[in-house]
Amino acid sequence: MFARVYSAHLIGVNAVNVEVETDVGNMGLPSFSIVGLAEGAVKESKERVKSALKNLGFNLFAKPITVNLSPADIKKTGAHFDLPIAIGLLTASGKIDSQLDDILLIGELSLDGILRPVSGVLSHTIYAKENNFKAVFVPKKNQNEAAIVEGINVYGFESLSEILAHITKTKILQPAKRNTLLIGNKNDIPDFKNVKGQFMAKRAAEIAAAGMHNFLMVGPPGSGKTMIAKRIPGILPDMNFEESIETTKIHSVAALLKNNGSLVTTRPFVAPHSTASDVSIIGGTSKALPGLVSIAHNGVLFLDEFLEFKRNVLEVLRQPMEDGMVTVSRANITVNYPANFMLVAACNPCPCGYLGDSVKQCSCSPLQIQKYRSRLSGPLMDRIDIHVNVENVKYSDLSSAEEGEPSIEIKKRVEKAREIQKKRFTNKSMFNANMTEKDIASYCNLNQECSQLMEKIVTKYGFSARAYHKVLKVARTIADLDLSSMIEKRHLTEAVQFRFLDRDNFF
Repeated sequence: MFARVYSAHLIGVNAVNVEVETDVGNMGLPSFSIVGLAEGAVKESKERVKSALKNLGFNLFAKPITVNLSPADIKKTGAHFDLPIAIGLLTASGKIDSQLDDILLIGELSLDGILRPVSGVLSHTIYAKENNFKAVFVPKKNQNEAAIVEGINVYGFESLSEILAHITKTKILQPAKRNTLLIGNKNDIPDFKNVKGQFMAKRAAEIAAAGMHNFLMVGPPGSGKTMIAKRIPGILPDMNFEESIETTKIHSVAALLKNNGSLVTTRPFVAPHSTASDVSIIGGTSKALPGLVSIAHNGVLFLDEFLEFKRNVLEVLRQPMEDGMVTVSRANITVNYPANFMLVAACNPCPCGYLGDSVKQCSCSPLQIQKYRSRLSGPLMDRIDIHVNVENVKYSDLSSAEEGEPSIEIKKRVEKAREIQKKRFTNKSMFNANMTEKDIASYCNLNQECSQLMEKIVTKYGFSARAYHKVLKVARTIADLDLSSMIEKRHLTEAVQFRFLDRDNFF
C-alpha cells in the first residue's frame, strides 16, 4: 500500500515543502530504503523508526519498504523526518486510517518512541500557516516555539504513542495556547548612567544608534570601550513583532533558543572572540548554518580588539555590512541569511595600546604599528561611518558620585530620530547609514553657509569623496536627533569630529 504525509526542510531560515511518500509492498524480500537525496541523520532514520515501531508493538518490516522524500533534487538533512516516516509507514501498512493531508509533521524519534526536540520549528510552522495547513504536530519541547505563530493549530506530543492516540481519537489533545513568553530581560542590559566621563564616546554611540551607523572606538586598554558597547542595545528601539519573528527564526535554525523556545524580543548583542574563524562569523559548515553576523540580525555585532581579528575574518564582513544579508555557499547548497546588524568595533591605537597616551609610553616600533593598522583595509573602513578617540577617564570623572544620563532618556531621542527616518524612507529597513548618493542629494541639502564650511573642511583635511559622504550621513542623523529638517552648521561641525581617523591620518 501507498501513503503520503507532509513535512518540510530548511533552506537557510525558510522551510520548503517535502512530501514523505511511503510504499509497503506485499511481495518480495524484507528491505527498508530511504531515497530522495537523504543524507546523514536522514539515512539513519530507518533504524530509529524501526526500533520505535517495534517497541510499540508494530512489526511491519517483513516486507519491502520504500520511503521517498520528494522533491528528490533537494538534499535532505536532519532527524526531523523520523516522525513523518513513522506515521507514513503506519498509514501505508493499514495500522492507522486517518486523513493527514492538512497536517505538517516534524520530530525526531528515540528508540522507545519518545519525541525529541529539533531545530528550526518556528520556520516550519510559519511555512505550514502560509501554505494552508490546519495543524502542525511537533515534539512537546518545541511546542512553545511553534505556538508563537498565530492562525494555525499546534499540537505538542511527548511520544509517538500519544500521537497515535490522538489520530485514532482514543485520546484527543487540545492545541497549544498561543505563546507570548519572551526571551531576554531588558533590565539585564547595563545602563549608560553608570559610565563615568567619556561624553564624546557616549554621544557617538547615541548618533550611531539613531542612524544605524557602524561605529569604531579607538583608545587604550581600560578606557571604557567595552563598557560603552555593551550598553548600546539598551538605547536601541524595542523590536517590533516582525523583527522578533525574524530574529527568533535565525536563533531557532542555529539551535540557540532556550527558555523552552520563547520569542526573542531583546535585540541581540553578539561579541565573538578575536580568535573566531571566518566560518563562525559568516556562517558555514557542511550544513551551511547561520554565522554570528546572522545571529546578530536586528541587533549589535561587537568586535572587541578589532585589529586582532585575522584580516580574512574582517574582510568577510564587507558583504553583510553593505547588503544586510550574507550568502553562504557550500558544495551541496547555497543559502542566504539575513544579517542586518549594527557593527560596533573597538581597538587599541597600536599593539601595546598606549600610542599617544598621556601617562604610559608606547613600546611599539613604527613597523609594528604599521603592520597592526594594515589589517583594516580601505574597503572595510568605507563601511564605518563613525570613529571616535576614547581617552582614559579623568580621576575627577571617575571619583564623581554623580550619575550620567540614563539609557532610557537617550533611547527616547533615538526613537524620535528613527521615526523621522521611517517617514523619510519608504523601505522600512532603511536608515541614514544606508543612504545612496541619490538619497544624499535629496535629503542632505546644504545651505550656502554650510556648503562653504564643508568646502573648507574637505580642503583642510583632504577628505575623500567617501569621507565627505560619511560626514553628510552622520550630520543628517545629528539633525534628526535635533528634530531639524535642515542640516545646520553645528550639525556639520559635530559630524566632522567623528571622522578623526580621516582628520589625523590615523590609518
